[in-house]
Amino acid sequence: MNTRMRRAAVAVAATAMAASLAACGSAKEAGEKPAASGSAAKSDAIKVGLLLPENQTARYEKFDKPLIEKKIAELTGGKGEVVYANAKQDATAQNSQVDAMITNKVNVLIIDAVDSKAIAGAVKRAKDAGIPVVAYDRLAEGPIDAYTSFDNEEVGRVQGKALLEALGDKAKDGQIVMMNGSVTDPNAKLFKQGAHSVLDGKVNVGKEYDTVEWKPENANTNMAGAISALGKDKIVGVYSANDGMAGGIITALKAAGLNPLPPVTGQDAELAGVQRIVAGEQFMSVYKPYAPEAEAAAKMAVALAKGEKLDSVTTSKVDSPTTKGVPSVLVPVVSLTKNNIKDTVIKDGVYTVDEICSDKYAAACATVGLK
Repeated sequence: MNTRMRRAAVAVAATAMAASLAACGSAKEAGEKPAASGSAAKSDAIKVGLLLPENQTARYEKFDKPLIEKKIAELTGGKGEVVYANAKQDATAQNSQVDAMITNKVNVLIIDAVDSKAIAGAVKRAKDAGIPVVAYDRLAEGPIDAYTSFDNEEVGRVQGKALLEALGDKAKDGQIVMMNGSVTDPNAKLFKQGAHSVLDGKVNVGKEYDTVEWKPENANTNMAGAISALGKDKIVGVYSANDGMAGGIITALKAAGLNPLPPVTGQDAELAGVQRIVAGEQFMSVYKPYAPEAEAAAKMAVALAKGEKLDSVTTSKVDSPTTKGVPSVLVPVVSLTKNNIKDTVIKDGVYTVDEICSDKYAAACATVGLK
């Protein structure tokens, strides 16, 4: 039975008027409606606004969105509704999307901010309308009620340690390039801090960039500039904050004729990144199991929509620049290399062997034991 039919059935049992309307075949009119914004929902028929930041990174549409939707459906017996919007890396558009969600009278918002500072005003407008807000993956500013992400400084430390491992005793034989994420993303600052805490004093940083909008093409341009400034023979490694940028970086390295390629880090375990790891073009990625993060967000959102406490869901507290002691769930991460692909993304069902080992990568897969 679909959601609308279930709602109609509940309403039939609830009131004679609803029964009469349902008998006329108007499921929309007879269906049980979520509580209006400004008050906790009285039942599982909640409306959750889900705002994700962009669709260039594969994770949001392929993993985060369906995982959150699935968990909310599970927690509400199929009665919960998810209203979705993607900002496509446009902070202004995301602010407008929050306003639309307020107008739509959602009971709770899950927001992965394009720009953590720029979203603060919209978060306050939601709170003023009585709509609690869960900051997802990035610590949004403003009066948020809960937060879930990964230990983002640890992400940077894991990347830095992996790069040092790859460089071995050649760590100071040349210079590394650091390709950090966007300054509008608070996570990028934490990745950078974590990486520097491991790398400083152990490598020579020849060039360092904050990459506009995390775009691979911007990382490619930056890397080409670094090669021109430093000389291709002087670059011994590249710290890349994520896989998308790693792809742009590796394209620039190849174009400059570097062979063998220096070790390049990454993050997000994107399919293309995993395939580059198999092929020996990218040294590592950071695997962040999205299911625990998405499930935590869904649990917090449902509890907040119902006016329930978060004590049984959250495990720690985090301070944002504007809000202290935000109830939080921080999920651990894993360094992904060619040695543990089977035990991570394949074991967890993120990708199949066939997806990773397409014809182009079949021989490389055999070399690392995937075929």
